[in-house]
Amino acid sequence: MTTLTIDELLQTPYWIVDILPRRVPADGPGQYFAVEAYWRKEQLAAIRQKRIQLLLKLNCYEDLAVAAEEAQELNPAPARLAELIHTRSVRIMTGGAMFLSDPDDTYMTLFNPDDALLEAVKALAGAEGLFVWKGADGMT
Repeated sequence: MTTLTIDELLQTPYWIVDILPRRVPADGPGQYFAVEAYWRKEQLAAIRQKRIQLLLKLNCYEDLAVAAEEAQELNPAPARLAELIHTRSVRIMTGGAMFLSDPDDTYMTLFNPDDALLEAVKALAGAEGLFVWKGADGMT
């Protein structure tokens, strides 16, 4: 397997792990921005917890190298992973793929997953009430 740099990974196809099943159109009806503001204020800890559960389940099958700033930890203890997801922007490397998670976001991004990882993430996300959809460079 070829190891890509972070800059190279950021140029690869990506998927969004989100609380919504697809991108909200910029000119769509509804009140996405008001709802998102509510989620950020009232539900963000619960949304982060769903991401933590997904990653912990994935860590039963895959090594996770979690980096916050420059420090990297391989397979951090579950409580440590939860602490990092709740408090810091992190990069999570697994195989040739990378997750980006920010504590202030209602989603996380997965770059360059192979088919097996993508299938696993979709199954685990669904179990947590999350959705996985292809990023803007070819949304499906």
